[in-house]
Amino acid sequence: MTDNAIEVKNLVKTYGQLIAVNDVSFNIGQGEIFGFLGPNGAGKTTTIRMLCTLARPSSGQATVNGFDVVHQQRQVRKSIGLVFQDPSLDEKLSAIQNMRFHAMIYDVPSSVRERRIEEVMNMVELWDRRNSRVINYSGGMKRRLELARGLLHNPRVLFLDEPTLGLDPQTRNRIWEYVSDLQKREGTTIFLTTHYMDEAEKANRIAIIDHGKIVAIDSPDKLKEMVAKDIITLRTDDNAKAAEEIKSRYQLETRANNNELIFEKAGGEEFLPVFIKEFDTRILSISLRRPSLDDVFLKLTGHQIREEQANSGFKQMAQRFGRRMGH
Repeated sequence: MTDNAIEVKNLVKTYGQLIAVNDVSFNIGQGEIFGFLGPNGAGKTTTIRMLCTLARPSSGQATVNGFDVVHQQRQVRKSIGLVFQDPSLDEKLSAIQNMRFHAMIYDVPSSVRERRIEEVMNMVELWDRRNSRVINYSGGMKRRLELARGLLHNPRVLFLDEPTLGLDPQTRNRIWEYVSDLQKREGTTIFLTTHYMDEAEKANRIAIIDHGKIVAIDSPDKLKEMVAKDIITLRTDDNAKAAEEIKSRYQLETRANNNELIFEKAGGEEFLPVFIKEFDTRILSISLRRPSLDDVFLKLTGHQIREEQANSGFKQMAQRFGRRMGH
């Protein structure tokens, strides 16, 4: 049994002359939270469509849970869960009716079906509203129900497309509590797309994809160490004198921002205690900010991720996925 839930090697997808995914390779470990970052048109959705058996690779190989995405499509589909960015619930039905329908589609055994429905609905705190029609749910409740539905058949890999898009901060935090608990309690592998950098920070590793190619894969901390230095903001009783001292003693350039000095230094956490101890100019305040994933993405790709909704490909994916399951 491989230690990887997903293995991708030299995956390519072309549409005529357009190369949507260009020789992509990566592995995702069992129980890992893996983030996929990229702007619209970067190739992330096309990659996920191939992993979910909804698009056939032009070349290359990929396995999900040990199943080949071309030759063992039904096994792949049975072993994964999908939570879509766009709503895919039947709003005319009650929550529990939606769950029972999904359970039948995925052949959840009747002997455990009701217990499993109660378990996952309790996890997302919706069991007491199980008989309410979905049309009366708030946006956050619908997203929580979709998460419960995606978990109903105990998938070993869960794909999340922009899982908290459009939700208020409190609901976003609750969704992430459920996801983190799921990873710890059941060891589920999570593959998510997001343009929220704070969400990407929660991933164990991140793949940054642009123009069909993966430009970097690593943990958030390692990515930030690779492309940017820590940012130190300093206020003293004589900023002009402090700027001269920083330049002469540490060969670092500063820039002024209102009444503060800002400079960059690799390994800032280790540097800061030494700096405070030996710095001659009187320090009034000092802070350290680690580089953000926004800094990383800009450095690696030369542009920023636009703050717009990820593509609607997952909505089409949901419809096609249901049809291919034969329902």
